[in-house]
Amino acid sequence: MRGPRRVVVVGGGLAGHTAAAALRAEGFDGGLTVLGAEPHPPYDRPPLSKELLAGTVDDTTLQADLRADLDVDLRLRCRALRLRAGTVESTEGVHPYDAVILATGSSPIGLGGTSRAVHALRTVADARRLRAALRDGASVAVVGAGWIGNEVATRAAALDRKVTVIDAAPAPLARALPGAVGEQLVPWYAEQGIDLRLNTPVTGLDDHGVSLAGGGRVDADIVVTGIGARPDTGWLRGSGVPLAPDGAVDADATLRTGPGPVYAAGDIVRWPSRLFGGRIRVEHWDHAAASAQTAARNVLGRDEPYDPVPYFWSDQLGHRLQYVGHHDGAERLVLRGHPSDSWTALWVSGRRLRAALAADNPRDVRDARRLIAGRLPLSVEHAADPAVRLTDAAD
Repeated sequence: MRGPRRVVVVGGGLAGHTAAAALRAEGFDGGLTVLGAEPHPPYDRPPLSKELLAGTVDDTTLQADLRADLDVDLRLRCRALRLRAGTVESTEGVHPYDAVILATGSSPIGLGGTSRAVHALRTVADARRLRAALRDGASVAVVGAGWIGNEVATRAAALDRKVTVIDAAPAPLARALPGAVGEQLVPWYAEQGIDLRLNTPVTGLDDHGVSLAGGGRVDADIVVTGIGARPDTGWLRGSGVPLAPDGAVDADATLRTGPGPVYAAGDIVRWPSRLFGGRIRVEHWDHAAASAQTAARNVLGRDEPYDPVPYFWSDQLGHRLQYVGHHDGAERLVLRGHPSDSWTALWVSGRRLRAALAADNPRDVRDARRLIAGRLPLSVEHAADPAVRLTDAAD
């Protein structure tokens, strides 16, 4: 077939695995190399803070075996060092390519300290280490009331551990959502027996807990940090690949970036969305898989624009949260329902729905996706009424 004869995929996570599988599914029969920095074959990350941490599963390896099933040269413990025209330099040597897909994901933001009591949660090794610690530790301090921090706190509370969640922000999920939405979660912590400390900056971590601004302290056997992640793209500096201020790779609508036949997928990519306007970046499972499939097809000459309606879900403190769309730049926030029951936050610009976050309300998410994808005009007054189905609020 026409097109590249050698493709290198940099990144051994979901996006990298999906890109390799998609290339083969589309008929690519040339040389295909996947470089993964971890010692494990590609695996699913969302279960790390869910089923694997809970002990209900121990292996989240993705189903297709890249070596046996897809004839991929899979290099583990192989970290990319620099990108040059036609080659990727790694800790194992030089890998020539006709096209390359960048899918290196994100790395957790650390708080410093080397105590064995302090844990982050990004890899399967992290999850297994934390799971073992939770068997013995009686008390847990979670620094960061974000998506991962709340999932860890939920699992620890289910094990009857004493759990404290600490965040410098005035509301949970403050790095992802407006305070008016995060505040809806506050009662959930008490329902799970979790002590929530907001407006509480952390100044230090050690073997016995967390030091707080103002001289306070939370003693704990286990400390888990979950204050966000940043794109793992430092190795691309000086390569000619354009990087945004946060380290994201800037790509065009086909996920191509420069120079040459270079594409990006997953957590690291920022692309122009006609649906939402401007450049957007998403860090969730659904996008990692979908963007990798599009990048793979475009490597083979499809030139398909990538413009999905982003979606993700998370179990938070005994409740299922589902999000669809992209709310940055929305003009108005509308809360639908009551915090004591199922509820939905709607982000609206003019008469168009841009995003929705639903708590224990899957029908609203399905309806919101349809409204966003169809760019359907909305009666905001009707949409705010939980007795009115969202699709019935469309004009």
